[in-house]
Amino acid sequence: MGETAWLDDLGRYINPGIARAYSFLGVLSPEVRAQGAFVYDAQGDRYVDMGGGYGVMVHGYLHPRIVARAKAQLDKIALPSRSLPVLEPIELARRLAEITPGDLQYSFFCNSGAEANEAALKFARLRTRRAGFVSAHGAFHGKTFGALSVSGRDLYKDPFRPLLQDVQLVPYGDAEALRAVVDEQTAAVILEPIQGEGGVIVPPQGYLRAAREICDRAGAMLIFDEVQSGMARTGHYFACEHEGVTPDFLTVSKALGGGIMPIGACVGTPSAMGFLDEMPLIHTSTFGGGGGGGAPLTTAVACEAIDVMRDEDFCGQAREKGAILREGLLRIQAEFPEVISDVRGRGLMLGLETAREGVGGMLMSELLHRKVLALWTLNNERVLRMIPPIVIAVETIEEVLRTVREAAAEVALVAADL
Repeated sequence: MGETAWLDDLGRYINPGIARAYSFLGVLSPEVRAQGAFVYDAQGDRYVDMGGGYGVMVHGYLHPRIVARAKAQLDKIALPSRSLPVLEPIELARRLAEITPGDLQYSFFCNSGAEANEAALKFARLRTRRAGFVSAHGAFHGKTFGALSVSGRDLYKDPFRPLLQDVQLVPYGDAEALRAVVDEQTAAVILEPIQGEGGVIVPPQGYLRAAREICDRAGAMLIFDEVQSGMARTGHYFACEHEGVTPDFLTVSKALGGGIMPIGACVGTPSAMGFLDEMPLIHTSTFGGGGGGGAPLTTAVACEAIDVMRDEDFCGQAREKGAILREGLLRIQAEFPEVISDVRGRGLMLGLETAREGVGGMLMSELLHRKVLALWTLNNERVLRMIPPIVIAVETIEEVLRTVREAAAEVALVAADL
């Protein structure tokens, strides 16, 4: 088999469009192992992962404590009979109640962020007996039907219409626009405390608090999607804590699996999830949750992921390392404004907005060739994300900053001729 046979098979058996993209970018060797903040390809080349697996790798790759917990759990029980209760989901639900803000208490476990958001939307309808939802332009909540319906980019929505009805989108960060549409027909408002795929957009201070007041006034539920911004990423366990606001439902996934397992959760307050007394099996998932909770393997790993975050002060690390990365990127922006027009975000959830269309792709390609992995945001292709593992060393951040400057200087030469 030739060295690039995997690329032919990717196009033949999985996705020809993705195979063409890899070929265009010059990616001719797949990743075969990873550790910490580094990924290694089949040729032995080392890459710094500043995209963090779309936000999954808060703990880095193969954190030894998390791997050890998974191996120990495999020797006991991985999937349950569903006839008897198991302890690991209960343990995880208790931990989530401890670290989530306010009176968030009850957890429904599932397999992904999209599924967690689907659960939150259903639970909000069940709780309010209303049909309407309000979301924001630029939002990304997943690509299943309900989650896609409240997401904010038509490119992904148009091929699947009609989606859910009674969905209104308003400008993100505009409290008055939100106030104008939330009424007695609204089941829930769903927002990201920091928009991820929309371009790492931090809302104005007071916006989340206003959303809470608007929902309370109308009797609507408030859902915070913390799938990307949660789990210490922004310097708090959850980004909504920057304003001290508690939603009715909070959704989490990605980093909850510790970088090795797929898991999501919808965490609700006792009031929002009061229906569980009468309808305990109203929403279930074979490999996720419902009734007695989730699977022992995934929930045990998630417990260890939370313990590692606490024991290694991930919130403090995100604040400290995020400040170093942000300050360095701002210096590069000042030197190359024709390439980078803005640097924004919180903690280790940062975005680089490029000066115009096409520049983002060039910058990402230059970084790739210099062995730094970055990702653009799905709903704003002018923005590259810098959301590395929180375990990344300061020395590695400084290495990345040198590389970003080299890449920006190269792009500036090309951009001048566009």
